[in-house]
Amino acid sequence: MSRPWTANIDMYRKVPNDLLESSRRGSIMSTMAIIVMTTLFIMETRAFFRSDLVSDLALDSNDDPKVRVNFNITMMDMKCEFATIDVISVLETEQNVTQHVQKRLISSEGVRERYDHRNRDQHDIVMYDESVTETMEELLKNGEFTIELDGQTLDFAEKSQKFLFVDFYASWCSHCRDLAPTWETLAQVMAIINIDVMEDKYGEDEVHSYTDEEFEEARKASAPVFIAKVDCVKFPDLCQKEGIMAYPTLRLFSEGKFWSDYKGHRTIMEMVSWLRVQEDEYAKEKGEKAVMEKVDAETIAWDSMQMTEEIAQWNDEVRNRRVRVHEGWWDEAEHVGCELSGFLMVNRAPGNFRIQARSKMHEVDPYLANVSHEVHHLSFGDPVIFKHIEEGNTVTPPQFLESTKPIDGNVYITKRLHEAHHHFLKVVTTNFNNLASKFLWNSVDYQGSKKKAEVNTKKKNYGRAYQMLVSSKKSLYAENVVPEAKFTYDLSPISVSYRKKSRHWYDYLTSLMAIIGGTFTFVGMMEKGVYAMSSKKRR
Repeated sequence: MSRPWTANIDMYRKVPNDLLESSRRGSIMSTMAIIVMTTLFIMETRAFFRSDLVSDLALDSNDDPKVRVNFNITMMDMKCEFATIDVISVLETEQNVTQHVQKRLISSEGVRERYDHRNRDQHDIVMYDESVTETMEELLKNGEFTIELDGQTLDFAEKSQKFLFVDFYASWCSHCRDLAPTWETLAQVMAIINIDVMEDKYGEDEVHSYTDEEFEEARKASAPVFIAKVDCVKFPDLCQKEGIMAYPTLRLFSEGKFWSDYKGHRTIMEMVSWLRVQEDEYAKEKGEKAVMEKVDAETIAWDSMQMTEEIAQWNDEVRNRRVRVHEGWWDEAEHVGCELSGFLMVNRAPGNFRIQARSKMHEVDPYLANVSHEVHHLSFGDPVIFKHIEEGNTVTPPQFLESTKPIDGNVYITKRLHEAHHHFLKVVTTNFNNLASKFLWNSVDYQGSKKKAEVNTKKKNYGRAYQMLVSSKKSLYAENVVPEAKFTYDLSPISVSYRKKSRHWYDYLTSLMAIIGGTFTFVGMMEKGVYAMSSKKRR
């Protein structure tokens, strides 16, 4: 009887033990095969339980209408009162953004001095007194009361006058031209006040017993505030020395030192009231010293016959309005910086945000605008995600955190006039929703007078961040354009998604079988080759 065909299919046929022969070489090869199989088995098992991070590219499906821009930037030579941020995109334009923006004054040595303000809305001020209807020609018919100063006369006026109120202006400035009649009227008002002060102190008869020249000197010595002006077009070095970068700048000096800048409404009553407040603060600060100096001023005024040569020269300068050229120098105290920090909510459309010197009440001189800056931090997206990445709560590829803020710590210096750094940011949305941990955020609402807290809990998944590709270059500006630090951003239509890729169980079993079978077969082939070579040598 024939055997069934299935009996012939036997891959595991047995060889009688009597026919088997062991050898020392076979034991060594078997031991080596076991070691190799064990090592590969351990490594394959570890690889099976480890997940790999892989990336996929796809069209960005993010439907958020806006994206958050986090920033902390120091403008090295720009006062906080002039530093403004504009956001411009193809959808809308926001000028002078103040919401969620903080400003801190930085000294010329780079030390953070004081908190300037947060979320302060800039209010419009009255640019000139509308009650002053006379033109400059009409006001100057009886002479000019405002004294125009140059470098030499300004220096002496600061030292000789207890209070010196100066209008630093430019002839091309429209705000300055509008203010000119108001400023001349203020000088006339202060002259009338000074005459009243003289009459109250010395009596009307004694005042008028002096010559015009002597009375003018006494008036100046007893004047509450001396009104003057400086043309920064004629004397640019002088204005640069004083740190004037916007026109008109109304600055009050006291005892030869800077006291304060006037930033209120530019009306006669507002400025007179402000000057009176400054005098009161001065008296409180100086105390008895201010009284003694008043006595000294009166003595000098009445002793006009013993006038010094310096005072006589000053009077001559005032009467003749001579113009002298004064070489300016760099005053570190006048070149302070401003640290701007906070965040912006911008549209998910190509656009830019820019930092420049601008003011509603001044016209900034492009020649003096310096937009050198240091980027302490610049990133897109919710800042909480960065904290979770640093703490290891979110799985990300190596160097991922650095790619979200690539220009942090960079310094950009402009060494020439009319130039600025422009930065171009290519923003790539990065998703890893299935990799991020989920965190619970509690919001507590108090209802009624019972003060019972109702806790609403919702899960928020921080699984989206933004990587950036950055390039920067210097751009030149026309001489009549104020430079600006510009950050142009463009969100890529392609997003990157990271996911964990794990091996299937059948891949693992297949690998184990391949390791065992392959190692056994390979070592067996080696053993047969060695056996064949040794047999030939014996023959």
